[in-house]
Amino acid sequence: MKTIILDVRSPDASMGDFLQGWKTGARQTAARISFATPELLWQVLTAKRWELLKVLCGAGPVSIREAARRVHRDIKAVHGDVTALLNAGLLDRAEGGGIVFPYDAVKVEFLLQAA
Repeated sequence: MKTIILDVRSPDASMGDFLQGWKTGARQTAARISFATPELLWQVLTAKRWELLKVLCGAGPVSIREAARRVHRDIKAVHGDVTALLNAGLLDRAEGGGIVFPYDAVKVEFLLQAA
């Protein structure tokens, strides 16, 4: 199963993990996108975008029009969400047009601690 992990970590922690893996030659088991704060994660991953990812998960390549139909939303609004998800690295452009969510699962990791 191809999984994407979304997490909240500082850029320094993300770079430290990358460098450690590079030095040891350790293979990464899942793709990972890190956000500096929980607020940034939720700014990118809104409820509407999460719904869009859910319908695209395992669907293969689809047009933006088809994605909008599946979530029962306006094409223009879905286009804006698709652009944001493409920029964040969560969606890919499909060969021959359209978009694709190239993962079978999404895992979100973050810790809420007392101040």
